Amino acid sequence: MSAALYDLLWRSTWETLLMTGASGLASLVLGLPIGLLLVLTDRGAILQNLWVNRILGGVVNAFRSVPFIILLVALIPFTRLVVGTSIGTLAAIVPLSVAAIPYYARIAEVSLREVDPNLVEAARSMGAGRWTIVREVLIPEALPGLVAGFVVTLVTLVGATAVAGAIGAGGLGDLAIRYGYQRFETSVMVAVVAILIVMVSVLQWAGDRLVARLDHRK
Repeated sequence: MSAALYDLLWRSTWETLLMTGASGLASLVLGLPIGLLLVLTDRGAILQNLWVNRILGGVVNAFRSVPFIILLVALIPFTRLVVGTSIGTLAAIVPLSVAAIPYYARIAEVSLREVDPNLVEAARSMGAGRWTIVREVLIPEALPGLVAGFVVTLVTLVGATAVAGAIGAGGLGDLAIRYGYQRFETSVMVAVVAILIVMVSVLQWAGDRLVARLDHRK
């Protein structure tokens, strides 16, 4: 590969990391509270509100049901409203975040539901308030699952950035299509695939080690 292609490769790698990191952060900041609400407002839970639970669950299911490539196109007006354009790395972060938030919300919900209900009941019997239970029981006990789910979300986002590259989002997906596919630059395609494999492997390795440290049950 030429020096210019090496520069493009490094820039595209950075763009992929930026898209993954920003949308991953959005999924954590917004997806975790949504997952908590889904658990806390369910039947018999400490904030039981079935109407809120059903409406919120329906919205989450609706966004999760839409294939990402369709969501990219459908959100173009919203993306333009938020960042002023529908093309480029910053623009791609909007649909990536919208897709990742409900995805992680469901993962967080599953992890939180796996917490032993006896622990919650024990905390309530000792006079712990609702948010004390969330802060001191639910989150700490579910933390390994929450972290593992977040790693899965990040890995999924790496793949989604490649899809976003198909419509001009930049990143490694865009580079692979424009040079590896359209110009038949096999070396570029191989380099992109290798970088994606390394990226996912490092994410999974770091996530597994962190989960092992956090899991007090082992």
